[in-house]
Amino acid sequence: MTKIKSPADLEALRRQVTERYANKRIITVCSGTGCRAYGAQKVSDAFAQELTRHGLTDQFVLKQSGCHGFCERGPIVVIFPEEICYLSVKEQDIPEIISETLLAGKKIERLMFKDENDRIIPFEHDIPFYKYQERIILANNTRIDSRSIEDYIQVGGYSALAKVLSAMQPDEVLGLIKKAYLRGRGGGGFPAGQKWETTRNAPNKIKYVIVNADEGDPGAYMNRSVLEGNPHSVLEGLIIAGYTIGANEGFIYVRQEYPLALDNIHKAITDAENYGLLGDHIFGSSFSFTVKVHRGAGAFVSGESSALMTALEGKVGEPRLKYIKTAVSGLWEKPSNLNNVETYANVPLIINNGVDWFTRIGTKNNYGTKVFSLVGKVQNTGLVEVPLGTTLRKIIYDIGGGIRGGKRFKAVQTGGPSGGCLPEDKLDLPVDFDELTQSGSMMGSGGIIVMDEDSCIVDVARYFIKFLTEESCGKCLPCREGLAQMLKVLNRITEGRGREGDVELLLDISELLEASLCALGTTAANPVLTTIQYFRNEYDTHIRQKTCPAHVCKALTFYYITPEKCTGCMLCLKQCPVDAILGDRKLVHVIDQNKCTKCGTCFEVCPKKIRAVVKISPADRLPETPSTPIPVKKGQKKQ
Repeated sequence: MTKIKSPADLEALRRQVTERYANKRIITVCSGTGCRAYGAQKVSDAFAQELTRHGLTDQFVLKQSGCHGFCERGPIVVIFPEEICYLSVKEQDIPEIISETLLAGKKIERLMFKDENDRIIPFEHDIPFYKYQERIILANNTRIDSRSIEDYIQVGGYSALAKVLSAMQPDEVLGLIKKAYLRGRGGGGFPAGQKWETTRNAPNKIKYVIVNADEGDPGAYMNRSVLEGNPHSVLEGLIIAGYTIGANEGFIYVRQEYPLALDNIHKAITDAENYGLLGDHIFGSSFSFTVKVHRGAGAFVSGESSALMTALEGKVGEPRLKYIKTAVSGLWEKPSNLNNVETYANVPLIINNGVDWFTRIGTKNNYGTKVFSLVGKVQNTGLVEVPLGTTLRKIIYDIGGGIRGGKRFKAVQTGGPSGGCLPEDKLDLPVDFDELTQSGSMMGSGGIIVMDEDSCIVDVARYFIKFLTEESCGKCLPCREGLAQMLKVLNRITEGRGREGDVELLLDISELLEASLCALGTTAANPVLTTIQYFRNEYDTHIRQKTCPAHVCKALTFYYITPEKCTGCMLCLKQCPVDAILGDRKLVHVIDQNKCTKCGTCFEVCPKKIRAVVKISPADRLPETPSTPIPVKKGQKKQ
């Protein structure tokens, strides 16, 4: 292995790798965590065996790529240069793909995407989920081997670093980042250039640059997927930041729960060191830089800047008073710049493509793209990258395919557990740092959770407050006690014990939380405040009528089998986990309410065209039911 000592060496290696792939077709198997859970490794192994068996290894290159984004349809296989895309691939499909597609040039329709009109869409870029996105951060996730530094170099990797170290002064780089108005993608949206400048000008020779990959929001996995699929893009951005700020040491703080991301970033660092892109005198310059990885212990609060730095020091991850900013006195009381994974991944793109290119994407003061995790009651879940300013409607309906099962949209929660829940009349809201904040929500790290008519908005607020209560470090009283009391009130309401004045009490506690030490507490009330603002009637219904309109809150829901509809099919009886259903074939079933745990299994398994099992509220009064099973009436057909 020859070390890269100059930009010319880098370009020579790039040409060498390009020639190696010349006249070869590329097969990429999505090998992110989601696809691995579906068996992607077996798919990749099967490809390797079949390609060898057919003697095709000189014609095709097999790559295990990062996350392709369309996670619920994995494992995903894409064949280049055509971009033929196969979804939900299994290892037994590989011989057919080899013989039919690779050798005979035929497409396998059963493995391709079908739209709502059953139209086959063979190419990845034409699938609606991808078609309406603009991918710059995730662009190479589908094309490169996530563990190959040479693949990253072949698509232009480390050219930005070469340009910076060979032809630019730190002030020039800082000027570009400031002019591009790159805002931090970790949630706050603070201008990265301004933060870099503060750290650079802080009065201390020793400075640090840190990557925040402590992603703990429920349903969010953007940072994980970038680190898994293209770790060198983050590493290159970090090195450039170190050079610009005057730091010779960097840290990457990664959640312990991200084993693949940890493995890939460790390999990326080792390979960069071996190629001379980390260490002493990078590209023959006077600049030296090293990187260490720190495994986070899984505390949500450690995503906050001062708590993360406290954890890096080997202490309990608790926030500190920020009368002095961490950019001036952070890790070991030295000036420390902290940005998240996605922010650093943008840096090489800005250096290579220019400020004008970057600011043409997005809206004023919200430039570039943002990666979101789109989850919940939506047809197409996964990772979505769109220009800032894209509307919620476009994300949910054009990319996400709308609400599952034709049900009615109810709300969307953005920004993680501290984000707000927005109603249908906010769907045309541009998704950027400023607009979301004005509506009572926030960008957060980029989680988008879609809810339909079957979601209880009060229970949703209770869920997120429970999460935040458990994740609070307990250091400051407003957060520790305020969240506990807020959860107590929400539990009371969802259990049918709500009383007049509870909503006003929640609003009072929300004001108390604003005095918290860190953003976990100061933003924690958002789910409650927005659900009260936009869905006050649901709180009132829970409190005054002791009814949950969505039939989610267990204490306010009963399951009842309608005698006139029951066909005695026994599906609910067989699936009930607590044997609370009495009956037999051709006998109307009865639910023993004393045994029923209200898990909802009976409702889910009852044939939809019959729907003998229904949900009712205490206010509806439980209908009289037979004490023992009775014969099915004549005319009720068994399913």
